[in-house]
Amino acid sequence: MQLPETLEGWLSLLEHRHGQSIELGLERVRSVKDALNLPQTCPVFLIGGTNGKGSTCALLEAVLLAAGYRVGVYTSPHLLAYNERVRIDGRDAPDEVLVAAFAEVEHARGEIPLTYFEHGTLAAWVAFAHAGLDAVILEVGLGGRLDAVNVFEPACSIVTSVAMDHMEYLGDTREAIGFEKAGIFRAGRPAICGDPMPPVSLVRQAETLGARLWVSGRDFGFAGDQNQWAFWLAGGSRRGGLAYPALRGTNQLLNAAAVMAACESVRDILPVSMQAIRQGFMLVDLPGRFQVLPGRPAVVLDVAHNPQAAGVLNENLASMGFFPETWAVLGMLSDKDVAGSVTLLKDRVDHWLVASLPAPRGLAASALARILRDVGVTTDISEFAGPAAAYEHARGHAAEGDRIVVFGSFLTVSDVMVARKAP
Repeated sequence: MQLPETLEGWLSLLEHRHGQSIELGLERVRSVKDALNLPQTCPVFLIGGTNGKGSTCALLEAVLLAAGYRVGVYTSPHLLAYNERVRIDGRDAPDEVLVAAFAEVEHARGEIPLTYFEHGTLAAWVAFAHAGLDAVILEVGLGGRLDAVNVFEPACSIVTSVAMDHMEYLGDTREAIGFEKAGIFRAGRPAICGDPMPPVSLVRQAETLGARLWVSGRDFGFAGDQNQWAFWLAGGSRRGGLAYPALRGTNQLLNAAAVMAACESVRDILPVSMQAIRQGFMLVDLPGRFQVLPGRPAVVLDVAHNPQAAGVLNENLASMGFFPETWAVLGMLSDKDVAGSVTLLKDRVDHWLVASLPAPRGLAASALARILRDVGVTTDISEFAGPAAAYEHARGHAAEGDRIVVFGSFLTVSDVMVARKAP
């Protein structure tokens, strides 16, 4: 078979080759990883959790870069371009690097089938292996125990939070999901839990695996006022006078504290100074996570797509001050808890502009409108063919002092970001 010569060609091939977009299990990925014969030569961080994974990856990357390390980061999904998923030295990997990496995985896999995510995960590892890095950060795609990134051996693992999402794959209780998330922990290695109320299953699994579990609020934590915050470790160690991270949102101190705990736990193999931590937190940037755009009316972009994230978004909106009216551009996938998410925000929104997302998982605007009415929304609801059209309506009708909130999915935020860039 003639292999694609462009990144677009590779992505099209991988999207259509495998019958399932998600197929949990490590055997196939591990077999191809072994065939690639690219051993780990630097510390690896595995980052899992229901919400906060992307922010934690960005914070850790920024700190390590500020410390002078060469860093590779693999995250998903992307907003505008696939290259965002694979970052080397703070920059998105160029097309030619990804094309070569996809081809190397293709030659190694033989007849072993791989999903889109699995092939992409191994391709990221190929790109990192050839870049001569000092540290690698891998974000879990779904769950943890059976996710493709779990074939790599971490120096430290972080679980940011445990909430209800992807129940069809991970279980329909927080305890079941916690067990899956804890699957990225390793015997004798640091296991950082940024959730201050972790499921019992996560704690027990860490103990069963023999991991060195640090839990937020028990083994480390933070305290602060309006101007600065402090990080503490059990036993009396404290780092004070810290500026708030550049990422906005009330939950970012949870993520920042988990990153500081992770750095503390591996200081013998990857030392990081307080100056690097301060600089990294000051410079970190991550689009689509409570991103407030300049100009009027105010525009907020947030990929919140489950009740826990919607609750955080609600808190963040409440902290923004007074706006006469709030216009919500909403698009969600059918496998998400739409009712649970919008219920938390229904009293915050004056105008709902619901948008259809593409099949097969996208929810139609009419279905979103029906769910809104079912949960008791009585304010204005309008339906649109897509997020960009809904956003344009909001821009045309919102007053200068109002705000527009775009949320519900990476696809929703991405569509609006593309529309904003269009001439």
